[in-house]
Amino acid sequence: MQDHTIAPGRSHEEFWDSRYEVSERIWSGNPNTVLVRETTGLTPGRALELGCGEGADAVWLAERGWHVTATDISRVALGRAARHAADAGVADRIDWQWHDLTATFPEGGFGLVSAQFLHAPTDDFPRARILRSAVASVAPGGTLLIVGHAGFPSWEQNPPTHVHLPTPDEVLASLELPEGQWEVVLGEEYERVQAGPDGEPGTRTDNVLRLHRRVLGE
Repeated sequence: MQDHTIAPGRSHEEFWDSRYEVSERIWSGNPNTVLVRETTGLTPGRALELGCGEGADAVWLAERGWHVTATDISRVALGRAARHAADAGVADRIDWQWHDLTATFPEGGFGLVSAQFLHAPTDDFPRARILRSAVASVAPGGTLLIVGHAGFPSWEQNPPTHVHLPTPDEVLASLELPEGQWEVVLGEEYERVQAGPDGEPGTRTDNVLRLHRRVLGE
């Protein structure tokens, strides 16, 4: 969730392109901590990353043997991510795809589907619908990992009242999982330290939901 809003008449693609054009690097360049923790030990296969940004998670997965399909709405971010992958020597393991996930979704089945902080600064972003598409793309025996914000940062004095940040249970309910086909491996909220706009450390609460799609007869 960015501390920015989309101006009337401006598309999501224009918003995110301009966001990435502000600086040569928006994010830290390190993979998300929860992704590292929850996927270490999984057998590498095909992975799908939704909202890959500058590509740190996709590169990290590719370095560990995954073949990654990585998507984003910003072509600026995708171009930057591709350069990072080339620098890391894993360009041949990542398929960078442009998608507006409100309209199109990558094809295929995947052993790992990751949605890390898939939020947008607008109240009409169909996050739940997109995550249901993510559910459908997980192959039997695969993992769905969803990480998102559960609260606004400590330095936010006037958080927007119209934006709802769901709990793990609310995310789980929104997925409308077929009965008996999924196992909840982890569902929790956690607090982490994050630097504020002035560089001073603050805190915010996030949540994580890890699901395992059962194999027939499991």
